[in-house]
Amino acid sequence: MDETFRKLKSLNIYASLLHLISGIVMLMVSSDLTVPITGSFLRLDVTTQSLVPKMDTLFSLKLGPLVASFLFMSAIAHFLVAIPLNNWYNKNLKNQINIARWIEYALSSSVMIVVISLLVGMSDVATLITIFFLNAMMILFGWMMELHNQSTDTTNWTSFIFGCIAGIGPWIAIAIYLISPKSPDNPPTFVYWIFVSLFVFFNIFALNQVLQYKKTGRWSDYLYGERVYIILSFVAKSLLAWQVFFGTLRP
Repeated sequence: MDETFRKLKSLNIYASLLHLISGIVMLMVSSDLTVPITGSFLRLDVTTQSLVPKMDTLFSLKLGPLVASFLFMSAIAHFLVAIPLNNWYNKNLKNQINIARWIEYALSSSVMIVVISLLVGMSDVATLITIFFLNAMMILFGWMMELHNQSTDTTNWTSFIFGCIAGIGPWIAIAIYLISPKSPDNPPTFVYWIFVSLFVFFNIFALNQVLQYKKTGRWSDYLYGERVYIILSFVAKSLLAWQVFFGTLRP
């Protein structure tokens, strides 16, 4: 057990360093591309005496720093559990829960889904806020899954099911924009690859939790599933970051 925790500590340190390096490089080499954040507000048309929607640009958001932000979030989280919070982290893992993971994912993966939403053309501030919090709730249901099942004799899947319901909403919205019904314009090809690859990875995270609670093969050891989470997190974030870079952030 001690050897396993030492390996997990090293894995977290490596993940932290790699995320940090990727984030710094992203900031250094990304272009200054911005995306508009809009709001649609009702106005009184004095001619027709009716309320009509009018879209306003609230502000512009630099895409490069936004992408780098979820890399930095992961770097900070992995550093914290590897060094200053390592005892707390190990204690939680012994109880088959990782609170730090769920807090970090709730923030970083929600920024990731917002980035994907921006790439397909979503710009409405209310929509983006809703997508962020729906994804965060999906992650927090994962936390609830681990917390709840500490007090059950058999696995209770209620939290997992609720999380899946919350999590599918943003992907449906993004898919509608990808299909672009009644619109002659479509997102660039790299956005479709991002959608497919990240959708697959998001579902592999869920599969990892299923295998943990089904105690399938090597997943009968909760710490094996923890290692898989760390690797999946690094690959998914790197995949999104550099697909976005080569698709639209190259100088």
